[in-house]
Amino acid sequence: MQIIKDKQRVDNTWQFIADEESLVAGDITVSLARWLQDKATLIAHSGKVGLRLKASDTVADFAEDLGHIKLVELNFADFADGRSFSQAWLLRGRYHYQDEIRAIGHYLPEQVFYLSRVGVNAYASDKTSALDSVLNNLNDFTVKYQPSII
Repeated sequence: MQIIKDKQRVDNTWQFIADEESLVAGDITVSLARWLQDKATLIAHSGKVGLRLKASDTVADFAEDLGHIKLVELNFADFADGRSFSQAWLLRGRYHYQDEIRAIGHYLPEQVFYLSRVGVNAYASDKTSALDSVLNNLNDFTVKYQPSII
């Protein structure tokens, strides 16, 4: 499956591992609850490790661990819930996170320009056809009235 990362289509090399599933080799993402429970094991994992956040998760709960986390997936359960925007801003603005922040779930292609302004640099979609809309919407505006976090 492909995603948009840094305004280009790339192959997704990451696999989400649910809390009840066994770890597998390669680059994986896990929930914040699993990270907090199995941190030592995950730090020793042979591949890269990322987190999949729910909108209700608190960035401060794992901020001291950001050096071990190479991807943060912001799971949009509902396009109208803006908490994931705040999570992205906190990661970039307060905690100076430099790795990938990816929008997943039920965000709207029309939101990607604004997501990019708060630090999201990658977008996944279940529908490959939606990726073209994401690319187009990343360039919606040429004049910006407010500064960006990045």
